[in-house]
Amino acid sequence: MEFYLDLRSQPCRSLYLFAKAANIPFTFKLVDLAQGEQFNEEFGKLSPIRKVPVLKDGDFVLTESVAILQYLVEKHASSLPDHWYPVDLRRRARVNEYLSWQHMNLRAHGSMVFLLRTFYTVVMGHEVPKDKMDNAVADLNESLDLLEQKFLQDRAFVAGQQISVADIVAYAEILQPVGSGLDVFAGRPKLVAWREGVKAEFGAELLDEVDQAIMATGSLPQTLQQSKGMEMLRPKFSKMFS
Repeated sequence: MEFYLDLRSQPCRSLYLFAKAANIPFTFKLVDLAQGEQFNEEFGKLSPIRKVPVLKDGDFVLTESVAILQYLVEKHASSLPDHWYPVDLRRRARVNEYLSWQHMNLRAHGSMVFLLRTFYTVVMGHEVPKDKMDNAVADLNESLDLLEQKFLQDRAFVAGQQISVADIVAYAEILQPVGSGLDVFAGRPKLVAWREGVKAEFGAELLDEVDQAIMATGSLPQTLQQSKGMEMLRPKFSKMFS
């Protein structure tokens, strides 16, 4: 089984973390987004969507991180602990509820803050307008409030007292704005306690291995500016930032 990934991408980190924690064997195939490798002809043949992650299991190719996680859980159900994607109808529904919500909320808002703080100046040629940044951070804080108040409440994890794939996805998304230098955990003891619970489940070594990909983004804007993929990315970013 092959995973096409760039660990600077939060859905890729989710997939990598889960497979490692669940001892699911795979071959890592790097697709360097900053170099525009997603636009290569070879990758386009694999996935016309031109986004990562992509799973290739024999002649079966699957895109979309949530679909890939669900595929892996169901394929390896006989050997996986139930807590990752509970059989219990209501606990599984809690996991699915979070996975359905996060796309247009925590993922969208965390990604926007990361892109504004990391790439905006390179792409647009001037500093981020204060109101644009303030609005992006406000949207992110609203999503973090909902994560705490709606999805965690008084539980240790999203689906209860045991970790699930929902927590993996949430952790990967939250680290994206953190990688841009924004401390999203400040003043959020509930979120800090949840983060420590996630760390305890995965172990510091695995999380450090994955986290360093997004925490080492200082040279990323320059790399992107000099890459062959910049001519493809610039109009997309410009449209997003306008």
